[in-house]
Amino acid sequence: MTEKTTSTGAAAAAPVPAGTTGTAPSRRSSLPLTRLGLPAVLVVLVIVGTLTSDTFLTGSNLRNILVSSAVIGVVTVGATFVIIGGGIDLSVGAIVALASVWATTVATQSYGPAVMVACALSVGAGCGVVNGVLIAYGRLVPFIATLAMLVSARGLAARMADNRTQLVTQQDIKDLATTDVLGVPALVLVLVLVGLAGWLLLNRTTFGRRVFAVGGNPEAARLAGIDVQRTRLYLYALSGLCCGIAAVMIMARTTTGSSTHGNLYELDAIAAAIIGGTLLSGGRGTIVGALLGVLVFTTITNVFILNNLSTDVQNIAKGAIIVAAALLQRRPARGAAT
Repeated sequence: MTEKTTSTGAAAAAPVPAGTTGTAPSRRSSLPLTRLGLPAVLVVLVIVGTLTSDTFLTGSNLRNILVSSAVIGVVTVGATFVIIGGGIDLSVGAIVALASVWATTVATQSYGPAVMVACALSVGAGCGVVNGVLIAYGRLVPFIATLAMLVSARGLAARMADNRTQLVTQQDIKDLATTDVLGVPALVLVLVLVGLAGWLLLNRTTFGRRVFAVGGNPEAARLAGIDVQRTRLYLYALSGLCCGIAAVMIMARTTTGSSTHGNLYELDAIAAAIIGGTLLSGGRGTIVGALLGVLVFTTITNVFILNNLSTDVQNIAKGAIIVAAALLQRRPARGAAT
């Protein structure tokens, strides 16, 4: 039954070696956490927010929570793919910064909003490809390769901007943050579209099944006929593309391009994926769970701000949630091993 759910294309012609686990059970094992745990946490947070602040359930505050989740949510979709595939990407925040700076230079803006968007997407995807080549074909450890990209991209962004904040002059880009479509903020719709596309790619395509296979057992995936190196390259390129989209969104929301954009996004994205049920060792995870993780973190931050609690307390709470999620992940992993 396991071989049937994990075989794709050429993989179907080769049996999965004994002792390896299929991808479908991996996805199922993460469902209880994402279907029950995170929604329950959100309910508790809503109750706490309602009891401690009169403005929590107002339309403007709920809108603020959703809009605040949009940018980091798009980054988290790409990061989740990488983690499920057995990798890690520490450079997402720096790539967002570099893409925003490159797209907001005077030269780029002179060509109009379409070129600005294309520039941000190209820079993001290009950085992702560099990460993928170094990891898949250069055989560098993902931690080292993406750490080098983090430092280099952040430095290049500061050099291009001359350590200054660049203002967005194109009104069409600014309007993205203030426009509603059927009463829904445009930035939230972008997140919904990216999340839906990510879900379909991960769960309804051959590529998605290969991602689970590569993350669960790269050697078994290779023996099954999957091009592991090319799959990893695509994963990092996808993560970079999501960073490019997020760069456009943060440009619209702040009306600036800056080398400080995306600060600590890598930690927020990885943490959201983890509490959403994505296994750090790869082979298991869901896009829905990761986005719920983003919403949990954003709601926590909102509740703390409304109650005038310091950033230190917020970070302590987030750290405790990450540890709890990691401990919960160990139980299904041990059960699967036995």
